[in-house]
Amino acid sequence: MKAAVLTQAGTMPEYADFPEPQAVSGHVVVDIAAAGVHHLDLAKASGAFGNPGTLPYVIGVDGVGRTSTGRRVFFTAPISPYGSWAERTLVPEQDLLDLSDDIDDVTAAALGNTGLAAWLALTWRANLQPGQNVLVLGATGALGSVAVQLAKALGAATVLAVDRDSDRLALSRQRGATDTVTITPETDLVEAFRNTVDGRGFDVIIDPVWGEPALAAMRVAARGARHIQIGQSAAPTIELPADIIRAARLELLGFAHVDPPAEIRRNAYLKLTGLAATGALNVDTTVLPLADCQQAWEIQQQGSPRKLVLTP
Repeated sequence: MKAAVLTQAGTMPEYADFPEPQAVSGHVVVDIAAAGVHHLDLAKASGAFGNPGTLPYVIGVDGVGRTSTGRRVFFTAPISPYGSWAERTLVPEQDLLDLSDDIDDVTAAALGNTGLAAWLALTWRANLQPGQNVLVLGATGALGSVAVQLAKALGAATVLAVDRDSDRLALSRQRGATDTVTITPETDLVEAFRNTVDGRGFDVIIDPVWGEPALAAMRVAARGARHIQIGQSAAPTIELPADIIRAARLELLGFAHVDPPAEIRRNAYLKLTGLAATGALNVDTTVLPLADCQQAWEIQQQGSPRKLVLTP
């Protein structure tokens, strides 16, 4: 079969032949229809998480495809050395998630772990309630853009979208944000955040960036707010005064999409893809053939404004 194969850590994968996966007990072969492209794929291949594993191996952590019985599934964490950037892969049967019949393969793959992370961060981790206020940092990124739309769909009173690109933030308004703040060197973020919400502050903060934006968001947290820490695209560290935590009785909660139990993930993905199938949730995608995996790699390195999806 054809696949995007990494032969050496820190290099780019090659579109090449790779041995076919064989079904074994408890595992199934999935014929891949679409696979998401993630920063995680690049980070693993670079050795950022230590030894990237057995080499050579196929890039890719999630995707959408069909089993030999015709069941259409979303899968994550293929069994090494197989990955999702391929024509076929090998996946534990217990990790397969069903999806709405009405959603197309590309959109389902684009949502994937990114969409699941946004949904579960708001619901399972933050326990967002209707009428509460939500602040989304990194709101024009893949996770943030979904989080903005989901927060509104889940009944949030205020949804503040925050990022650096004012043009892309304008799209956030069209898709559910009640207000936006553009991060610039001159922006007083604390004051800007306060001006967009009532005196109560923000009940939920979705944070894939950390750094100064996260610190500013904490300063406008409502009493008992939940700050969901997901990533660190702005900075890996901050200097956090203790009184910020005490004043708001702030809950600072780490989160990864793999944390919830399998049944919760399964139900969440069905609801997520069902919502997208109605048009209430939009994901901007760029689709490339698997043969162009190196081009996808380069675009992802530069920072794609749209979710990249590969199709065999």
